[in-house]
Amino acid sequence: MICTEAGDALAENARSALARSGVTRDALRGILAALESLAAERHLWTAERFPDPEESERQARYLVREDPGGSFALYLNVMRPGKRIPPHNHTTWACIAAVWGTEHNTIYKRVDGGTGVGPARLRVVEEVALKPGRGIALLPDDIHAVEIRGESMIRHLHFYGRALETLTDRLTFDLEAGTAKPMPIGVQTRR
Repeated sequence: MICTEAGDALAENARSALARSGVTRDALRGILAALESLAAERHLWTAERFPDPEESERQARYLVREDPGGSFALYLNVMRPGKRIPPHNHTTWACIAAVWGTEHNTIYKRVDGGTGVGPARLRVVEEVALKPGRGIALLPDDIHAVEIRGESMIRHLHFYGRALETLTDRLTFDLEAGTAKPMPIGVQTRR
């Protein structure tokens, strides 16, 4: 499949970049640029290949490719307006690039001095509208929330250092309660 081949090339590029400099914001900027180029190949990410979520669903997540052992995992997320994902970290690096539509991200900094489960306070750092040509790269401890606004479905590529299904230490943050707790996988990945 062409999508898998393109994903394999992306993973090889990322593997080389990270081997040279480690997981840094500069290295992730280069990986994000490659992911944005792949997202611009819109013919690869159509509803014919990756169907929209059912009417009763807000999201469909497709695994496009991953290395054996779950590293360098590429997903296509198709989300309906109204989909919200509360503040969370990934515990691995992540790059997100838009194929179609806008994903609104709020970036947070944890300000309570904690790193794990328990009391947690966050401060908003930045609001970012991810759309074609404007992606985001996140370090493992970066925290963000996602919201799909408007009336249109979105399609975005998400590229992670490790597959979501292997991430057992992710945290989700409840802003009102001021707490952090383990984050469940959420929607099941389609393969």
